[in-house]
Amino acid sequence: MEGASNNFTATAHNILYANPTHTTLGNMSYDLNALSPSDFESLSADLVGREIGERFEEFGDGPDGGIDGRHVSGSQTIVLQSKHYARSGYSALKAELRKERAKIDRLDPDRYVLTTSVSLTPARKTELAGIIGPASKEAGDIIGADELQGLLRANPDIVEAHPRLWETSGAVLKTVLDKTLDEREARNQAPTVLRDLLPKTIRAPEDEVIAERDVVFLIGSRPNDDEFILWLGPKLESHGYTVFSELLTLEPGTRWRKEVNLALQHRGAKVLVTASDSSSRDDHVLDLIDKAIEVGQSITDSKYVIPLRVENSIRLDGLRDAVPVDFVRGWAEGLEKLLVALKRDRVPCNSEAASVTPQWDIFRKRGAIPIVNEPEQLISNWLRIVEMPDHIHYYEASGVIREDTIKRQVKRLTYEAKEHGRGLFTFADPHDIEESFESVAKFVLKESIRIDDFVEHGAPVAQMKPREASNLMTFFIRNAWERHCAERGMISYDFSGATGFHVSSDQASNGQKVRWGQQGDGRRSSMLRNIANKHVWKYGVSAIPRLWPFWHIRLKARVLFAEDNGTAEGKPINDAKKMHRLRRSGCKGWRNKQWHGRLLAFLELISAGSAFIRVRLAPGHDMLLSSEPIMFTSPVSTKLPDVLDADGEEEDESTLGRSLTESDEP
Repeated sequence: MEGASNNFTATAHNILYANPTHTTLGNMSYDLNALSPSDFESLSADLVGREIGERFEEFGDGPDGGIDGRHVSGSQTIVLQSKHYARSGYSALKAELRKERAKIDRLDPDRYVLTTSVSLTPARKTELAGIIGPASKEAGDIIGADELQGLLRANPDIVEAHPRLWETSGAVLKTVLDKTLDEREARNQAPTVLRDLLPKTIRAPEDEVIAERDVVFLIGSRPNDDEFILWLGPKLESHGYTVFSELLTLEPGTRWRKEVNLALQHRGAKVLVTASDSSSRDDHVLDLIDKAIEVGQSITDSKYVIPLRVENSIRLDGLRDAVPVDFVRGWAEGLEKLLVALKRDRVPCNSEAASVTPQWDIFRKRGAIPIVNEPEQLISNWLRIVEMPDHIHYYEASGVIREDTIKRQVKRLTYEAKEHGRGLFTFADPHDIEESFESVAKFVLKESIRIDDFVEHGAPVAQMKPREASNLMTFFIRNAWERHCAERGMISYDFSGATGFHVSSDQASNGQKVRWGQQGDGRRSSMLRNIANKHVWKYGVSAIPRLWPFWHIRLKARVLFAEDNGTAEGKPINDAKKMHRLRRSGCKGWRNKQWHGRLLAFLELISAGSAFIRVRLAPGHDMLLSSEPIMFTSPVSTKLPDVLDADGEEEDESTLGRSLTESDEP
């Protein structure tokens, strides 16, 4: 492909041998075994993408068809496949590639790159290239563990972006700490990100120097507007704009006021100001606005300063006649309007070379909560799957039958089944299948497989690979959970990428507190639905099954809103954007204790107070979930104040509305 490097072998050789101290991390070795398969795929995409100068698409869980990463340019395609086989070894890697040869041939990519955590020799590369076939154009496109180590040493920023590589390494942690201390020692100079905005010939404000006006200045009150600026700045950079905010100096206050004014005077293309209550009372922000207005007048740009309305009814001194870009209705909607305005005013933009300044993420990390060297027990949102049926069955139709006939009948079933070719997979016994398909077709049991063998090895008789089998198992688990929630009377709502199930008024009334927790004094309560700000809100969850590191379901909290029309459920809202805005604003005041309490109250409700949740997979065959989330112990804890009592988090009327009193509760 044009512009892409075609020789990984030479590149890796230069990294490994020609310059072993390429970076401060150059002498280190990283434990690839600490990575999960998905972590290894993401790391491979970053490293290979960096080497060839292209960005790889990455995909979520599900059948990948032999593609872990992909880059498409015109009619040419690069396919990246990552095999994390450090524990399994070279023999297992070869066996897996032989199984995938047919997929590789069907893909027929212009270039096929394989990364593996297995150590490779020249002979092994040659052997693997023969197994891969014509798609492997050269041995340099097969990258083993040793070459990956070299690429990691050459790209310390990628190492820092993958914490699992360095969180177990004292040497890397020391390097990160030393880097932070070096930054602290350099604070007597203006930060590099600010100095780089000025041509080197500029020495004082009176110097007349012509510099390109290509920087968008983002101004807001510190620290109240930091969250919005941290969101907007990287978004603008990802669209190709050069952005400056005082956040990027990694310094608090107005220490670099003179330098900022100088940069704005010579480099400012537009000035964006957050129109918030805190900005309207911040003298530093108002001074910058005055300076920006002067610059706008000097270059005859009447729209040089653009207010960004992040709060209603806020006007900034000096900008009362300026038309703001509205972010109140939604940040994404506001960004879309802002991009149109910047394009209309021809603000310099280079979308082809867009990059996000790392200081945004560094600043975010520096504002993190301090770590305390004390263990802490944490409650997760994971529910362990404690029991499953022993076997899954594959049935095949005998005689002539249309596949669409099987699909239609499967949809009518009240238990889990999935068609596959001329047959179907299910947990149901033969007599239940015979009864369910009596008027449609006759099915013969072809294979009964232990579910752990099914997930690990697939189903040879049905020609199903292990990954397909794993995806099918998670499909059954998710579908059974959703069927169970629907049968319990939950309200379903399709969010982006998942279906949430919410507590209905038949299960809990508006404002009612649902008790959860231990008996006696340890008993607590939380609301799962109520009326606040003229809307009915309903708590719920969506389920994400996972089979690694053990079988479990992860519950993601969801909140559904409806307009308050005097009924218990309210009037449904069909506008997805409005629903998104309500979730951002209506739950903004909820803290961790509230989210945690609502999850446990939801589990108390759906389990009817039992220690387990029994979910039907087929007649007589159930999945058993623990109704208590999995506990984890962290070796360290955070220094967070906890001054509220057990139910203190349930007293925020602005988001929760008015709850029932104890005497009102049933």
